[in-house]
Amino acid sequence: MTYSGEVKVGGPADVHELKDLMITKIAVGPMDNNAYLLRCRATDEQLLIDAANEARTLLGTIGDDGIASVVTTHRHGDHWQALAEVVAATGARTYAGREDAAGIPVPTDVLVDDGDVIRVGRVELTARHLVGHTPGSIALVYDDPHGHPHVFTGDCLFPGGVGNTHKDPKAFASLIHDVETKIFDVLPDETWVYPGHGNDTTLGAERPHLPEWHARGW
Repeated sequence: MTYSGEVKVGGPADVHELKDLMITKIAVGPMDNNAYLLRCRATDEQLLIDAANEARTLLGTIGDDGIASVVTTHRHGDHWQALAEVVAATGARTYAGREDAAGIPVPTDVLVDDGDVIRVGRVELTARHLVGHTPGSIALVYDDPHGHPHVFTGDCLFPGGVGNTHKDPKAFASLIHDVETKIFDVLPDETWVYPGHGNDTTLGAERPHLPEWHARGW
């Protein structure tokens, strides 16, 4: 089956099979959050991005092998509703952006800064600190040595624009600057984007619209 990234709450997960990494995307909760389970194919170690909601669903997706770690992309409540239960069931290490950790009511074991590397088995993910949606939002970049990069953007980048900055011009300027300089300027058009809600996209599909986003201010 070809991966589409189109998932619905209550529906099946979709699996993106790469040479070194398996990415399982599932939608959970009343705000249609995406959670991503990453599995290193060499070691079978697993990492979860955003224990957003529906702990039972997430634990069923994780399976008996458990997870080594959970990364929370930012402090907004819809992205950590299942975190306490998932951590209690798996003993996973918790990761979050340094500036957002205090707003997540589950202790953060590892505070993440821009450029930090988070490992799942032999696979490396590079954290990019993107300021504007929240002070400590992080995206995770997997630069696939056998193909194009993959980036998990939380609520900082979606098809059609950057994340919500609540009509704050300063926050919008910060977020679009960080998304441009740390994502668009350094990654190719083929880069696959996995957002915190909704369908996936690519940088190539979004790049032509950057001037429109600047002009509209959101």
